[in-house]
Amino acid sequence: MPFRISGLPRAAFADLFALDDEARAGHHARRFVVRKGDDFPCRVSLTVAQPGEWMLLTHYQHQPTESPYRASGPVFVREAATEADLAPGAVPDGFRSSLLSVRAYDGGGMIVAADVTPGDVLEELPATYFGRIDTAYVHLHYARRGCFAARADRG
Repeated sequence: MPFRISGLPRAAFADLFALDDEARAGHHARRFVVRKGDDFPCRVSLTVAQPGEWMLLTHYQHQPTESPYRASGPVFVREAATEADLAPGAVPDGFRSSLLSVRAYDGGGMIVAADVTPGDVLEELPATYFGRIDTAYVHLHYARRGCFAARADRG
């Protein structure tokens, strides 16, 4: 079953970059420059930021359902990010070296299946979950820190 991974919309964060630090803090966001050795994956472009790039660390509601699984958490966004446009079945390079939590949800926002997998075999799990009739979409999270990484839909 084909799937397509997508990042978050750039527009959801554009206004935060224009604010000063004090105003940004009121939105639970911080702007900073990436340093050598940092490993900050952008949730819009689905790429890892490079040293010298400006980034935003902010709070984002990635699971806005009215179910008990409603969820939000921290995400990193590159200031110069463009939205990812991955081909069906493609896995972002930055996911391949990560341990990922994969969570399948039904149309009502309830978890119907979940697992943890190394990113280098990620292609197998969303396809398996989309083979289930009750799966509407899949969320990927970085397993160690629990942060939302991306969403996958039937592709």
